[in-house]
Amino acid sequence: MRRILSGVIVAVLMVMPVTLSAQRYENGLADKTIALIGNEAIFLSQLEAEIQVMAAQGQGTDRNTRCQMLENIMEHKLFLNQARLDSLEVGEDNVEMDLQQRLSTVLTQLGGEKEVEEYFKKPIHKLKEEWRDMLREQSLIQQMQQEVMRGAGQATPSEVEKFYKQADESDLPIISTQYRISQIVLYPDQNSAKLAAKERLLSFRERILKGEKFSTLATLYSEDPGSAIKGGELGMASKNIFWPQFSDAAMALKNGQISQIVETPDGLHLIQMIEKDGEMFNARHILLKPKYTSEDRIKAFNKLDSLKTKIEADSISFELAARINSEDPKSAVSGGLMADENTGSTLFEKDLLKPADYSVIKDMKEGEISEPFESTDNEGRSGNTIYKILRLEKIIPSHTATFKDDFEVILNIANSDRQQKAIDNFIKEKQAITYIKLDDLFKQCNFEREGWIK
Repeated sequence: MRRILSGVIVAVLMVMPVTLSAQRYENGLADKTIALIGNEAIFLSQLEAEIQVMAAQGQGTDRNTRCQMLENIMEHKLFLNQARLDSLEVGEDNVEMDLQQRLSTVLTQLGGEKEVEEYFKKPIHKLKEEWRDMLREQSLIQQMQQEVMRGAGQATPSEVEKFYKQADESDLPIISTQYRISQIVLYPDQNSAKLAAKERLLSFRERILKGEKFSTLATLYSEDPGSAIKGGELGMASKNIFWPQFSDAAMALKNGQISQIVETPDGLHLIQMIEKDGEMFNARHILLKPKYTSEDRIKAFNKLDSLKTKIEADSISFELAARINSEDPKSAVSGGLMADENTGSTLFEKDLLKPADYSVIKDMKEGEISEPFESTDNEGRSGNTIYKILRLEKIIPSHTATFKDDFEVILNIANSDRQQKAIDNFIKEKQAITYIKLDDLFKQCNFEREGWIK
């Protein structure tokens, strides 16, 4: 339950300020409190830890970056104060998942636990403790921000129209050319193609066991171009960045050992373990993707061509033909109409289409049906070749967003504007009633918001 505003103000005002103090880094260097937001202290070591993470991710850092980062942390502390007052709870499962993702990223980028400990000058267990605490705070901050944004409410149609009329045209987005498309999809024979790839990999495995180098065969035959040029070597990385099937098989191997065939959404693999270090490993692999025969293609194309002929002769509608024949279940139930999996929209911009699909429809006219062609699916199947025909239902040319034709776009912009204003008002209000003390070292920063220096 949300507290009434006056109760929040009283509670914040009752927070006792903490004096700026000096502490010690674990390596003995002096640490200090560089800011106080209510009873939440921000230490120089915290700021520098975030800067280190940015640097490890390849982002540039300088004094201005530190000022921006500090302001970002101070804003978060205002939300954290309120989250604690409102007794919001942390989702520990999400915290652990985020911790693992962050650790995996840093381990992979720096090359292993030893390198991470040297870089941060702390043992892994200590980093985990610090990052876990930080992620718990982030969880509370995000919940509080969402509460504030929900409090902004949703814009009504009349408010959206008013927002649109008052907006400068230059501030409205340009909507790229959009296409509404229907499809009929056929899949090739998965089993025979996978069997052929497995037999080929088994022959490679036998050759390796008889003395041929894994790296040589990977360079010659692997269909993962990024690793093939390095003899199939992937480099030391966290197991969590790979498909679970791949990681589980790799981590079960001893150094130098060769796996059985492993199937992932990328295809079929042979794996050779090079080295393991905790949750990290370096391995070589040979990737093969199922190849479909010309007979598969001819059979599918003949069926699709026959369906196109019947549709154009009005013997059957495209919608009915899709419902009966299409092997893509998501579009088949809608008579072949394609929809974005994330938004549900039936309009696609160029960048949201498969390259093969766009190359076919870009020169078509509304109502036209394409010739059969080869494309890829959205199901993550290994060797995800599919065959299809498309009907171009509608083309909406590129244009500046309008209230009439792009209401959802304008609605989202209007709601985002309301939410940002609610966030801005929350921060301004809390700045005014919260004890804030900033170290002299950062008083020369050009903060985006006023109210930090009192």
